[in-house]
Amino acid sequence: MLKPVRYADLGRFKNDWLNAHYHFSFSDYHNPERMGLGVLRVINDDIVAPGGGFDFHPHKDMEIITYVRQGAITHRDNLGNIGRTDAGDVQVMSAGTGIIHAEDNREDEPTNLYQIWIHPRQKNVAPRWEQRAFPKEPVKDALPLLVSGDERDDALSIHQDATIHGGRMTKGTTIRHPVGKAAYLLVAEGKVRIGEHTLDKGDGLSAEGESELVIHAVDAAEILVIDVPVRAKAAA
Repeated sequence: MLKPVRYADLGRFKNDWLNAHYHFSFSDYHNPERMGLGVLRVINDDIVAPGGGFDFHPHKDMEIITYVRQGAITHRDNLGNIGRTDAGDVQVMSAGTGIIHAEDNREDEPTNLYQIWIHPRQKNVAPRWEQRAFPKEPVKDALPLLVSGDERDDALSIHQDATIHGGRMTKGTTIRHPVGKAAYLLVAEGKVRIGEHTLDKGDGLSAEGESELVIHAVDAAEILVIDVPVRAKAAA
């Protein structure tokens, strides 16, 4: 079953430095019908103004993935990690037993990013942070693997049987993307068509009971596909 989720229907929060749209219930936004997909708990579409950012705050037992769409974000944490992640690149933080971090926009332009939270398959792992740059060329036949639970294809690693694929597509390109369990697709830029559904920038689409997604780029597009177990495995 394919279910589109329109950008205009997402939860919202806005202050002087953050313009956030929530695909699932988060913070003061609560929608009992939008509580996640399997082990996928949070997708926030954030625009952070220059000079803005999230001050130091704690996390525990969560896999937190950040995909930067525009600009860059600078990470700092209590483990001593400091790093800058640019547009098209990815950072992963395994909160595990506990980590305290901050995210700042030190650029001269707004930073637009996806913040994705996935429940781990095991609690109390050692906390860690890493980032990776990925090729930016448009793809023709398959989306590159960015994040994985089994450390394959040089992807960033998380503690869950989930994957995140993503990349750019030129106008008119069609990709057949296999779905192993349930999937959530995000349109970061452009316009795509999947079955009878046309999705614009900012839209999402959940897919359950599908063996693949046939993704056609109506315009030049940038997309992510998050593939997760339908039911969360009990964290040990």
